[in-house]
Amino acid sequence: MKIYSKIALLAFALFLSIDAFSQTPQYPIVKGYGGIYEIPEATERPDPTIEYKIIVDLTSAAEDNKQISRWVDNVARMMNLHGLAGVPKEKIKVKVVVHGGGIFTLLNDENYKERFEVDNPNIKVYEALKEAGADIMVCGQSLIARNLKQDDLWPGVRIAHSALTTITTYVQQGYVPLKF
Repeated sequence: MKIYSKIALLAFALFLSIDAFSQTPQYPIVKGYGGIYEIPEATERPDPTIEYKIIVDLTSAAEDNKQISRWVDNVARMMNLHGLAGVPKEKIKVKVVVHGGGIFTLLNDENYKERFEVDNPNIKVYEALKEAGADIMVCGQSLIARNLKQDDLWPGVRIAHSALTTITTYVQQGYVPLKF
């Protein structure tokens, strides 16, 4: 009898794991990007009653410039994870400060294509992030260091004096810094 119990338990565990892997990605806040999955057994979840103030320090570019940067998509994932846990969109305040190598993810299609021979795949993610309420900024110091101008970038981005001062300003206002 014990062997049948073990087989039944193993079959049930396999059924549960197949069900978990068969989930389709969800996009509760950032539509079409940052797909995430429900974890019904999770006991640690975001608190939907509090306001989340997050500043993302984004310095990483894509490993393959023909693909969406996983770091840009991760901002969408982070917002969607909070949303899936029941945090209302209005309670998620996200600022993204792009600098360093990440600055190239903000190039407009013309300039991106000149550098990488494809349209910028990140623009649609940035547009979805902005539509979901994220504030996207680029470090003005990084623009100068890379000989770029505002006209070289996606028009939805705001220019910050610097990433360093923007991060320190928002941390003082209660924003939690995340490094991508």
